[in-house]
Amino acid sequence: MTAARLELREITKRYPAVLANDRVSLAVAPGEIHAVLGENGAGKSTLMKVVYGAVRPDGGEVRIDGQPVRVRNPQEARALGVAMVFQHFSLFDTLTVAENVALGLPPGESLAAIGRRIRAKAAEYGQDIDPDRPVHALSVGERQRVEIVRALLAEPRLLILDEPTSVLMPQAVERLFVTLRQLAATGCSILYISHKLDEIRALCHRCTVLRGGRVTGVVEPAAESNASLSRLMIGAELPALPARVRRDGGLALEVRGLSLPAADRHGVALRDLSLQVREGEILGIAGVSGSGQQPLLAALSGEDRRAGPDAVRLFGQPVGGLDPRRRRRLGLHFVPEERLGRGAVPSLSLAQNMLLTRAGPETVGRGGWLRLARIAAMAQAIVARFDVRTPGVQAAARSLSGGNLQKFIVGREIDADPKVLVVAQPTWGVDVGAAARIRAELLALRDAGCALLVVSEELDELFELSDRLQVIAGGRLSPAVPVAEASVDLIGAWMSGLWPAEPPTEAPHAT
Repeated sequence: MTAARLELREITKRYPAVLANDRVSLAVAPGEIHAVLGENGAGKSTLMKVVYGAVRPDGGEVRIDGQPVRVRNPQEARALGVAMVFQHFSLFDTLTVAENVALGLPPGESLAAIGRRIRAKAAEYGQDIDPDRPVHALSVGERQRVEIVRALLAEPRLLILDEPTSVLMPQAVERLFVTLRQLAATGCSILYISHKLDEIRALCHRCTVLRGGRVTGVVEPAAESNASLSRLMIGAELPALPARVRRDGGLALEVRGLSLPAADRHGVALRDLSLQVREGEILGIAGVSGSGQQPLLAALSGEDRRAGPDAVRLFGQPVGGLDPRRRRRLGLHFVPEERLGRGAVPSLSLAQNMLLTRAGPETVGRGGWLRLARIAAMAQAIVARFDVRTPGVQAAARSLSGGNLQKFIVGREIDADPKVLVVAQPTWGVDVGAAARIRAELLALRDAGCALLVVSEELDELFELSDRLQVIAGGRLSPAVPVAEASVDLIGAWMSGLWPAEPPTEAPHAT
């Protein structure tokens, strides 16, 4: 028999107050696409970091091609033919795409040659990546494409992908799957972490399910249903979304002819954008990553105040020149797409991160004294309400898994009882149970009269949440279309920038 490409035997990893991996075993054959499925905090990412040498296990054995190995760091893992795409990116913001890719390749190749390889590899799955562009100018989705291409250029024998499609559009996902199947056909083994059950069932040969750091089952995904995989993963059926109750409301957020030049030479300029969001409504914004979402979100949140005062209006009041704090006082809250660094300060505790957007009378007393007990209680309430898996509210934000940190950041803004909530990628990297919880909370907020603008690259999510949809492409916004009259094919076509001059039907007041 051919030896397994990767075999893990009784892997155990402990952290203070957390047993991340509890005697986990799995085997991946050459050419196999093997899924690892589990809730946020189930131990998936920790297990993959053990394989890649980024984390040292407390017990157990790693074997590659039948031979026991001690992988002490990622460099040794790469020498063994292991490549990994992390959920939290490992790119240097100040370097270009080509320079970042070069760091993971053997020395001796020129940046120009690496750039040509990047373009060629990206084109294989229909992506356009500029090797000379600095990473800080890329959106989250574009950074993820760079990570994937960098891993593929290493020509690995074992490729680990941690949530690789979380911000890719459906067409790009299909092209990526073609590439992965081609890789598997050459003998490359793939470990695939995803919360998207449909993807796992369509792509993967086998699936190891983790719950609470332990293996709860090894199944063939094609023979399972989404419901049966969910039961293995969370031990229960997925909660049903609440019934949709629409009510007409007043105009809450309006953008009028917003045009902004690109912030840098690699950025996207906004061109005559207009949108309206009413109280009790969710407007979804779809689009390929890097189509203008970032500058639009910056203009709405107040990070970019170059727009004229009248270009952004909140309940009829011009706010285009106001900073984020003054907009929050008027009821506008914001969830950015970047968790670490913008949504949360990595080194600060969850309780301390409350102050990023909740620094008001409820948290700061007379003379500027912090109400520490009150802040901790608020953070604890969010942890409990959104089932954030953490040792406690004094844990550093960077110590949480990506999905659990996302639940905390979204929960922090929902808990603020906003009048208008702008959300980017609300369930990025979040397991199916937690995603259902977040979506239910957003719908409940809408039904309570809040106006929500949701920017997402997951079309299924937008169709599930939104009352109306618009598409952003090349810095332009399509007309709005009611979700009942939209389709995945229509929205997918609009993502290329081809839409009619007038909306098929404009019904912002429809119930």
